[in-house]
Amino acid sequence: MGSCEICGKRFDNLNKAVVEGVMIDVCSGCSKFGKVIAIRKPLIEPERFIQVKAKEDIEDIVNNYHEIIRKARERKGLKQEELAKNVAEKESVIHKIETGSLRPSFIVARKLEQFLGVKLIETIEEKKDVNLNLKDNSLTIGDILKIKHRKV
Repeated sequence: MGSCEICGKRFDNLNKAVVEGVMIDVCSGCSKFGKVIAIRKPLIEPERFIQVKAKEDIEDIVNNYHEIIRKARERKGLKQEELAKNVAEKESVIHKIETGSLRPSFIVARKLEQFLGVKLIETIEEKKDVNLNLKDNSLTIGDILKIKHRKV
């Protein structure tokens, strides 16, 4: 239920009309002050949902990170204290990571990867179906392009 933009009365059915060069919503009584614009509805209702197959790459730290780090450190002949200094971390952090009681952050994992020459971060490809609601007002062209680029 809307109100006429000329007289202000509330009506269920308002018409679009051009009055003095401006398109406004008017009641049938006030439509005589302008030219009524007929809005046609499509004969066939377009499909509201599009199903898109998409893939998403997710990075994760490998499960046996503690063994890989400990073996690489020992191969280089370093103590935990020396490794900690080289990657600018505390010795206690390195100790906890090597025992498996602390999972390294991505920043620490990247530093350890670079210094030790090992692979700690793996990329997992996740495939999923995405339903796009074409009637959703918050859907933008950017959203559609992101999904298009992630297509399988």
